[in-house]
Amino acid sequence: MYAHFLEKKLSDYGIYYGWVIALMTFLTTVFSSAVVSIPQVLIIPLTKTYGWNISDISSAIAVMLFILASMAPFGGALMLKLGIPKVVTISCIFSIIGLTTVIFVSEKWHLFFGIGLCLGIASGILGLGLAATVATRWFNSRRGLVVGILTSGFAAGQLTFVPLIAWLASAFSWKIAVLPGLFGCILCSVLFIFLGKSWPKELGLPPYGDKQIFHPPEVTENPIVISFKNLFKALKHPAFWILAGTFFICGFTSTGLVSQHFIPFCFDNNIGIVLASSYLAIMGVFNFLGTMGSGWLSDRYDNFILLAIYYSFRGLSLLYLPYSNFDFYALSVWAIFFGLDFIATVPPTVRLTSKFFGIVSGPVIFGWIFAAHQYGAAFAAYSAGISRDIILSYNPIFITAGIACFLAMALIFYFKIYQNKLQNNFE
Repeated sequence: MYAHFLEKKLSDYGIYYGWVIALMTFLTTVFSSAVVSIPQVLIIPLTKTYGWNISDISSAIAVMLFILASMAPFGGALMLKLGIPKVVTISCIFSIIGLTTVIFVSEKWHLFFGIGLCLGIASGILGLGLAATVATRWFNSRRGLVVGILTSGFAAGQLTFVPLIAWLASAFSWKIAVLPGLFGCILCSVLFIFLGKSWPKELGLPPYGDKQIFHPPEVTENPIVISFKNLFKALKHPAFWILAGTFFICGFTSTGLVSQHFIPFCFDNNIGIVLASSYLAIMGVFNFLGTMGSGWLSDRYDNFILLAIYYSFRGLSLLYLPYSNFDFYALSVWAIFFGLDFIATVPPTVRLTSKFFGIVSGPVIFGWIFAAHQYGAAFAAYSAGISRDIILSYNPIFITAGIACFLAMALIFYFKIYQNKLQNNFE
């Protein structure tokens, strides 16, 4: 009812309702990013409070990312079956339970339940699939730009909340630092309950840029069945293997390594939590710009070339960081350089997924590709923590990550050059 009323009011001013859905999705992405960012800020405070090892907390983070990866393939299918508003609400409920558990944590297993299980499920059923689903369903024209805007919400969450969380943890208590993410989840669930719609057809609208209303297929199958059917179809296509493989490397080098371990890495080099988070904020600013720019570019240029460029730049920045002198200038340059392509890989990956697998199956299959991303992140979060505890240095894992980025670049070029031949071999 509220959505229909608002759509009529906006249509009088020539505003397409899909932009409202995109705005709510952006806000949800911002707070989802904030929630996932909370554990990295809490690593040092928790080790000081309870005397735990870094690997104790990073193991819970790894479980979170592993569960996130395991749930991601079913997020798109759940959105097909239940609708976007219900899935967002379910995600917010799990986030609320998880964050509440973190506030009252006193044992290590509380971390595995609150951070690992609850936050993993909450983030997993949304992930990047929410942005991909909204952009694919509601926008035909400007789709790449919309994906860029929506995924830049991860950067906006990092920019806005990581410094705030770090400041609250330092000035007051790490328990107080959890509250902004908690309140944000409540806000997003309320917005989607009252204003959210799953398809433009529900408001009698075509996708943005189209003239005809798209009638989505009726979904009667179980979401798990839908997801696995799409996976089996995708496994026959070489594009799936290339996109999933390179996205594994993307998750390994970004969400798993930098997002979760940059602050303790800086702490090892005599840089405090608040100052380290300020560099993440700088990275977030340029991540925001880079991701939107990548969306604009992905609508106009070869997406394979864009991905190859992004991975090569990321590789250079990761190889540079361990050998920098960790002063303000060096870390600021790194934050700018790394931030520009931190999530810039997403718009071209989403566009290539929809190109190869279509408007209905594309978002579901992207869930599996995103799962590969998060498995890479889980592996990095766990291995980096273990590596740090054993050899007392993050340097080897950062160098390994840099080399992996150049492998991703090579895979992208290989598929682009031999694309037709590979396709014929699979068929």
